Amino acid sequence: MPRLRSDFFVSAHLRRLNDAGIPAVLRRRGAAEAGAIFAKVDRLDGSADLYGPAPQALFTEADSGDRLFARLLAQVSPLDAEERLAKEVRFDPDLWVIEIDDREGRHCLDLAE
Repeated sequence: MPRLRSDFFVSAHLRRLNDAGIPAVLRRRGAAEAGAIFAKVDRLDGSADLYGPAPQALFTEADSGDRLFARLLAQVSPLDAEERLAKEVRFDPDLWVIEIDDREGRHCLDLAE
């Protein structure tokens, strides 16, 4: 099964967060068809989490059309999360960034186990 385009996924994910009452905004627009998607979760207590695409090795055949994410940074300072995002942008300028503000750290992403 083909994977959903990045622009459709981000739009649907922002709507899903909004429906759940989780404030989120699109901070950076990437390549519409296949740009990598990152999500920064600001916990509003001086800490943040950063999620990005899961490594392909974590995918199974059942996941072939899904987007899976992995936690890249956990409860670091927002500045540390921004530094990591800046490195990712230098590596891949076509990536997307979703910014989420949630004290509980909710993000509604499917995580690779």
